Amino acid sequence: MGKVVVVENMTLDGVVQAPGGADEDTRAGFPYGGWARPYTDPVMAEALGKGMGADNALLFGRRTYEQFHAAWSTQTDGNPYTEVLNRKHKYVVSRTLAEPLPWVNSSLVKGDAVDAVAALKRDVEGDLVVLGSGELVRSLAGAGLVDVYTLSIHPLTLGAGTRLFAEGRQGYGTLELLEAIPTTKGVLIATYRPTAPSPSHR
Repeated sequence: MGKVVVVENMTLDGVVQAPGGADEDTRAGFPYGGWARPYTDPVMAEALGKGMGADNALLFGRRTYEQFHAAWSTQTDGNPYTEVLNRKHKYVVSRTLAEPLPWVNSSLVKGDAVDAVAALKRDVEGDLVVLGSGELVRSLAGAGLVDVYTLSIHPLTLGAGTRLFAEGRQGYGTLELLEAIPTTKGVLIATYRPTAPSPSHR
């Protein structure tokens, strides 16, 4: 049986919207795109690079899949990520995309996200690593389907933007800290395992 491992950049006030670039996600007029970029350092690169180099598959929502495909699939500047991302199998949860998907080693996961990912977890071995894909993560977390969170918690607050965890009953949960790695720029890379889901899924 597979495990769902969520990997996210997050601010201290829980925002996960558009960490990588100004035009990444401007929904609701979000003005702070690219907020995570100044905090990259070798400690972060090494810690997150270990996960990228592992033998696992990726799980995306439609928006993040399209962004990653556009940004990484054809780069030729010698970066290590294009080869790794091209090689990994990529599962894409979407009601609007159709096969064949444009990125090599990609499979479409159709239907209700919660039901489809629950079935996928039963069918695969190893980790299903979710990069970004905040809407998908909130659905999976609310259904108790996330097994591990690796959160790069950045030392800033934005006061606006989409947050990782849903508000209200669906957002309730307790976590156990498995590992914490501080970087030279104040980011805390914290790995958690959920110990109690939303009350609606107890």
